[in-house]
Amino acid sequence: MKLTAKHQEYWRKNLQITGLLLGIWFFVTFVVVFFARDLTFSFFGWPFSFWVAAQGALVVYCLIIWYYARHMNKLDVEYGVAEGDE
Repeated sequence: MKLTAKHQEYWRKNLQITGLLLGIWFFVTFVVVFFARDLTFSFFGWPFSFWVAAQGALVVYCLIIWYYARHMNKLDVEYGVAEGDE
């Protein structure tokens, strides 16, 4: 099947948002947690490094999933490939 220009644009936008969110995931998972152990202040009664590793990363992961689903639903509607009422 030959992809039309509209399909290619949809796929390009999908890859852009996926790449951006994977970059955020990588940053939160490896960069922030790695450097957080050097931060020695207390945050809500716990060392900041513990909070980032145990709670902060999970919050960011949930936000990534929520944002991806919301963004892709809008993109699906924009390009006419949404599921549901037809």
